[in-house]
Amino acid sequence: MARRPVIRRIGIGVGSVAALATAFTLGVVAGAGSTPDRDAAPRAGVLDDAADQIASSSLRPVDRDALDAAAIKAMLSTAGDQWGSWADGTAASGSYAGVGLWLRREGAALLVSQIADDSPAQHSGVQVGDELRAVDDRSTRGLATSDVAASLRGLPGSAVTLVLGRGGALRTLTLTRAQVAALEVTTTMLSAHVGRIAVPAFGRGTGRQVRDAVRALQRQDVTGIVLDLRGDPGGLLSEAVETASAFLEGGRVVTYTRRDETPRRLDAGAPGDTRTALVVLVDGGTASAAEVVAGALQDRGRAVVVGSRTFGKGSVQEPHRLTDGSSLDITVARYVLPSGRSVEGVGIEPDIEVAQSETGDVVLRRAVEVLTGLRADAGGRG
Repeated sequence: MARRPVIRRIGIGVGSVAALATAFTLGVVAGAGSTPDRDAAPRAGVLDDAADQIASSSLRPVDRDALDAAAIKAMLSTAGDQWGSWADGTAASGSYAGVGLWLRREGAALLVSQIADDSPAQHSGVQVGDELRAVDDRSTRGLATSDVAASLRGLPGSAVTLVLGRGGALRTLTLTRAQVAALEVTTTMLSAHVGRIAVPAFGRGTGRQVRDAVRALQRQDVTGIVLDLRGDPGGLLSEAVETASAFLEGGRVVTYTRRDETPRRLDAGAPGDTRTALVVLVDGGTASAAEVVAGALQDRGRAVVVGSRTFGKGSVQEPHRLTDGSSLDITVARYVLPSGRSVEGVGIEPDIEVAQSETGDVVLRRAVEVLTGLRADAGGRG
């Protein structure tokens, strides 16, 4: 097997497969490939030497690629980067495939938050709320959500075994990975004058889709909009800003700060709809970029936030492409909302609490009730 350096030159890429799992990426090209300094080669040489010695002499046989992966993950851990992640070249390439699951943490449990239509997971009967206990005989306890998500990805046609819990019972499923289409923004009518815009994740083009959805609802003479961010794990910061902009007229959306740099403020772009009554739905699976949108609209007084406390991820990851084609996401910044508050570790407290255990229909009915009250208040003020 050809020797592969653990880490040498790092070039910054445009995107990352892991972004829609849990990462909150900048969504911009931050630079080109860098030239290693004088110390880079000796450091890589030491790591290579140690890995070669372990691979060739260890009592228990171990694959060299596995050692490289362990070294990268250990470096992220040493850096205290709980959100950083690494994915091999298979997961980072255009041949990416998976099972169609989106995950969220609830305490120590790793739960299914969303399921892609026409995916292996959907065809196998996996349901939202199922607890993912293990992947290929590896327990998910104590693992970062991004690491578990990476283990679900692989070549199309390859198999992966899941252990899922539901209602106290366990079942084991072996799924065949397949190409999984990105989740799209969807629009539905909840009543004669209330529309719902569901945003499953913040991928490229999400902000434009939300603006298009707002315009489509306006043509149906809606007086209230429900922006549904439940189970949304985040994604690209640029798309979060564009989504918030669809309901604002200028002003601050978020401010993020890199190490040793001055804070950078990101404002709303082209003016959006500032008149239609707005409710934002959130829950424990609402994370990262989705928290930026919910928090900005709450801080700016544009929306009433309804649901349960959000996940609490206030950091920004940036994707890097390593020389072997693998992808490394590194936490590079922290962000704060317009009021100056951070969501890291605390999440966003909704204006109106609805227990996460309530069914989706109950939450949607509550949202419609809140919008009815908002419209009545607006009419009363004249």
